[in-house]
Amino acid sequence: MQANQRILEGLMTTTSADGSANISPMGPIVDDSMGTLRLRPYRTSTTYANLKRRGTGVFHVTDDVLLLARAAVGAVDPPPELLPCPAVDEPMLAGACRWYAVRVRSLDDSQERTEIVVDVVDRGRLRDFFGLNRAKHAVVEAAILATRVEFLPHEEILADYERLRVMVEKTGAADEHAAFEFLLNYVQTATAGSQQQHV
Repeated sequence: MQANQRILEGLMTTTSADGSANISPMGPIVDDSMGTLRLRPYRTSTTYANLKRRGTGVFHVTDDVLLLARAAVGAVDPPPELLPCPAVDEPMLAGACRWYAVRVRSLDDSQERTEIVVDVVDRGRLRDFFGLNRAKHAVVEAAILATRVEFLPHEEILADYERLRVMVEKTGAADEHAAFEFLLNYVQTATAGSQQQHV
């Protein structure tokens, strides 16, 4: 990454082949202009397949960590309220803070982790961002860890969860507590299932 770039965690909406909305976490590399996003989904992801097939999507900045937690582990049911995007034929999250309609400029899928450069063709603001909060940050970190249960040591993940729990308990409201407990349950179930397979 260049000095003026960073990863911005958010949610991406795309349309699947069956016409349903796909909502998934995405951490594109961005700069301050937010004119171009560099996405790096895996070739096995629905987001990758949809972007390759349709060439459009909507990236969202949100402070709804409960939705982010559910999307991280593929449990967005029931789905949140969606609106039609005015710029591309894709759904967008009604509860997001900001949205960025994107169109694929280039797609390199020669590696397992693809690189898709998208241009922002329209953007909008739906509501204010809550602001910085340690509990929300802790849930984002917990969600990222939950997506790695298949290849990180389970003891390491659970130790990180104990550290993150303190931030949620001290600074979180009901949504942050619910999101953290949801993710903790997911990780505990996944690690217990993995341990039973090795017995």
